[in-house]
Amino acid sequence: MGLRSFFDRIEPDFVKGGKYERFFPIYEMVESFLFTPKTVTTAAPHARSYVDMKRIMTYVVIATVPCILFGLYNTGLQTNMAIQQHGAEGWRAAIVEFLGVGFNPDNPLANMFHGLLYFLPIYLVTLAAGGAWEVLFATVRRHEVNEGFLVTSMLYTLILPASTPLWQVALGISFGVVIGKEVFGGTGKNFLNPALVGRAFLYFAYPAQMSGDTIWTPVDGFSGATALSVTASEGVAALPSYGITWWDAFIGTIQGSMGETSTVACLIGLAFLLTTRIANYRMVVGCLAGMIGFSWLLNMIGSDTNPAFATPWYWHLVIGGYAFGLVFMVTEPVSGSHTNLGRYIYGALIGFMVVMIRVLNPAFPEGMMLAILFGNVFAPLIDYFVVQANIRRRARRNA
Repeated sequence: MGLRSFFDRIEPDFVKGGKYERFFPIYEMVESFLFTPKTVTTAAPHARSYVDMKRIMTYVVIATVPCILFGLYNTGLQTNMAIQQHGAEGWRAAIVEFLGVGFNPDNPLANMFHGLLYFLPIYLVTLAAGGAWEVLFATVRRHEVNEGFLVTSMLYTLILPASTPLWQVALGISFGVVIGKEVFGGTGKNFLNPALVGRAFLYFAYPAQMSGDTIWTPVDGFSGATALSVTASEGVAALPSYGITWWDAFIGTIQGSMGETSTVACLIGLAFLLTTRIANYRMVVGCLAGMIGFSWLLNMIGSDTNPAFATPWYWHLVIGGYAFGLVFMVTEPVSGSHTNLGRYIYGALIGFMVVMIRVLNPAFPEGMMLAILFGNVFAPLIDYFVVQANIRRRARRNA
């Protein structure tokens, strides 16, 4: 109650005509984060809903919690296993040793803590760099700081390898926010997913650290190929020889980007988003249908020279960033299709593209990021043709 009174007391200084008018976006950002928006309907019809933009963004962040928690565990697990073979070094290892946490990969708490030492710096740099751009554009344009960046910052952090240098983290999120969103007018006006734009920039600018078959390097001198790179070069039949089973990939105890490895964590988030109706099931169904249908077709065709043709759909589901992209990127409402039929087509296009990139172009074994950006570009065109088809059908019915 006291905090609410404080904000009410200082509000006149920030609104139009106040001495701090120019900093109203910052005031509004903090105030709306702490309290429910005061906007109400003043005339009929009196549509009432508690699901405002802040609530939607909050729900999406909540849906990422399983991926965050498992990402912390798996990052620490992979790091501690590497340390057992190659020794500990670096400032993170020094902190772990100083606190006496230890490097035992069989200790879940030790894994979580060590994973946090990778996750937290990347997330804080993302918030600082991306948030500074958000506030700058909002201040210059004199509009509110939108809550959408909370989701962008979290998703961007989770799709990065744990070993990403912090200066690259800042550079990537800056590119994603400025070029992927703000130049088009900000949240709601961007046609590309900002988190993926930032990741794509790093992907092409620094391929050694960001490529789809990126190597896990939490410890100097240690490297290990991801399931994607093995599948592209040797086929899924070779994965058991690298100690990777389908169940490992489904649970997520494999190498990869921090939040993308666990399919089961992603599915928990999907269940929450579908239950709260934040995600549209049509996009999910379309993406799964496109992936399953095209991978089944390639399995039927086969290839004597490309082992990736033999990858069944249930492996595509659990390796790389497919599950994470399906749940949090494909269902993103701003950059996706907005018509019901268009959502099926949009999802199917992404599902088709991810398999085509992974199988037919082994130079890019990940595929999901590029497929989603490709779908983003074509989403307005898909909606246009769907709307025009509806218009022609109704005109024929009327005639």
